Amino acid sequence: MNIATALQQAKQHIDNLDAEALLAHVLQKDRSYFRAWPEREIETDALQQFQQLSARRANGEPLAYLTGWREFWSLLLQVSPATLIPRPETELLVEHALEKIPATAHWQIADLGTGSGAIALAIASERTNCHVVATDISSDALTIAQANAQRLNINNIEFRQGSWHEALKEGEQFQLIASNPPYIDANDKHLQYDGLPHEPQNALTPGNDGLTAIRIIIKQMKNHLRQSGRLLLEHGYNQGQTVRDLLKQQNYSDTHTLKDLGDNDRLTTATFSHQD
Repeated sequence: MNIATALQQAKQHIDNLDAEALLAHVLQKDRSYFRAWPEREIETDALQQFQQLSARRANGEPLAYLTGWREFWSLLLQVSPATLIPRPETELLVEHALEKIPATAHWQIADLGTGSGAIALAIASERTNCHVVATDISSDALTIAQANAQRLNINNIEFRQGSWHEALKEGEQFQLIASNPPYIDANDKHLQYDGLPHEPQNALTPGNDGLTAIRIIIKQMKNHLRQSGRLLLEHGYNQGQTVRDLLKQQNYSDTHTLKDLGDNDRLTTATFSHQD
């Protein structure tokens, strides 16, 4: 079967761009190759692999898991079902963090629940004098994140296993702590769509009302922020006011919420000042 026919068949079941992305992955060719050589025959093994991947995509499996890669902040990251797939809206957190970190700063920074390492690697790549501690409860996720750091030659980053504060040392403090924790309500119907059933559920929902992890982080990180240190939390579109209230209850200040490109509340940030 040639390239044109294989793509035509796949596009009957999946999106055009997904079909081309999968074939590009299988053949290790750029999409422009398909346009230049549509009549080229595909070897049997490659065709079978493409058809199998296309069927899995048609069944809802995320494209990033099928190819094993996802771009985030212009970094090509390896992903797997052990890691959450980095979302474009999370780049808002990185953008805001970089606005707060001076270009030549030698800060200590933490990324809690790093997954594939997306946030930590993006910040570390832009602020090379800073030391970034990236944590996750999943050893499988940390293996992926470490592989990404090594492949991208980003060396100012340290990976640790543990749940939230458990991965941090007693008395250790940071100028900035960032996190994209699980924040979807366990009963939210969205967990059943858009490929989410294939992603690690503990990275999507903490159960209950979706705020369990956020409450823990807000309470625990006071002890790990330096004077006037900043906490950045990604959260759900309808959680901004609640997150601000939780921060104020724990005596954080300078609290405000930023909207994503969809005009939804997405990121809340605050500072904490220790009382003398």
